[in-house]
Amino acid sequence: MMQVEVLVIGGGAAGLLAAIRTAERGRGTLLIEKTPRLGTKILMSGGTRCNITQATDERGIVRAFGRPGPFLHSALAALGPDALLELFHAEGVATKVEETGKIFPNSDSASDVRDALQRRLHRSGCTVALNEPVVGIERLDERFQVVTNTRTIQAEKVVIATGGKSYPGSGTSGDAYAWLTALGHRVVPPRPALTPLTTNAVWVTQLSGVTIADVGVSLWPTDRTPMSTELAQTKARSKKPRPMAETRGSFLFTHFGMSGPAVLDISRYVTESSVPHTLAVHLDFLPSHRQAAVETELNELCNCEGREVVSHAIFRALPRRLVVALLQQCGIDEQLRLAELPRGARAKLVASVKQSTVPLSGARGFAKAEVTAGGVALDEVDSRTMQSKIVPNLFLVGEVLDLDGPIGGYNFQAAFSTAWLAGSSL
Repeated sequence: MMQVEVLVIGGGAAGLLAAIRTAERGRGTLLIEKTPRLGTKILMSGGTRCNITQATDERGIVRAFGRPGPFLHSALAALGPDALLELFHAEGVATKVEETGKIFPNSDSASDVRDALQRRLHRSGCTVALNEPVVGIERLDERFQVVTNTRTIQAEKVVIATGGKSYPGSGTSGDAYAWLTALGHRVVPPRPALTPLTTNAVWVTQLSGVTIADVGVSLWPTDRTPMSTELAQTKARSKKPRPMAETRGSFLFTHFGMSGPAVLDISRYVTESSVPHTLAVHLDFLPSHRQAAVETELNELCNCEGREVVSHAIFRALPRRLVVALLQQCGIDEQLRLAELPRGARAKLVASVKQSTVPLSGARGFAKAEVTAGGVALDEVDSRTMQSKIVPNLFLVGEVLDLDGPIGGYNFQAAFSTAWLAGSSL
């Protein structure tokens, strides 16, 4: 039976950094990974470019995670965005900041990020075992007994860095949830997050491949979308309805529905619902313009360029395929001339540009999800050390925790920071 001081389970972003930090502090460390290679999800992330973190400070990261954000204060104090970038720069990975604030390696190659971590891991003296899935974990007296497919390992301390259930092709299948439940932890049911959304709306799926750089996206119950409540507000001065979630950013029409950063960011609220078909996405294709201004601009266009064909003359900032689809949705002949466009049709068209509502049928699930929502309840983990409050000497880091943030490098930052803090606390 093998005996080790520290056993790190999982060779993804969090596991690599936890093992590096632990071994560099002189602890006898073994890192075991169930798949044939380390950092598989790193290689898949960001379109194989790896969005390392976001160009913000520790407070910006905390805010991005919403209500659970304060849990990260100590982890970010141990390794914030600047310190994380310094770590990669020291390994020869130059980085760049894009307009969205996302930070990528200059090479646009995720393998540079993974390779940098592997080099530092090798120098740390950590022992690595690949192709060794864990079958179960028990607490025996003051030690842990970990059974793998080939042997039994006894460890004084264990770091769980197995990830969630997203991107199962990378090896993340949620194995740890059963182990942790057996050890007494409460696991918030895992669900997909940062995953594309699906719809049965034919006009949406027929636009597959069309991208728009900036779209306002909000999520509503189907009976409470802005357009469905407009009449009720007129009759009774009720409060302005608020969406379940809202954001804006790049948007992509797909053969199954919708994707892109703006859609991915609200997906966690869709997967949280047991009846996603009762939800709808409200799309604003010109989020930088007020509806009244768009209507005024269209009226002026009709008056000044009346001979122009509608489909060629209006909303030139938008893809023509989208404009034609919106005209069809409004029942307007795309070959109609601007001067022939009735005022009622103009108002309807403007509303479709600013307030298109797409009923949802669901989400794409874990197979296409970038992260997992749910996981080990945060109130059972000491945020100052990442040690379990339930099981002494058990540390929990990264996506196995009930902690998920928006797209943009926030989740990698949380994984790296919690792992570094755990490694510093062992």
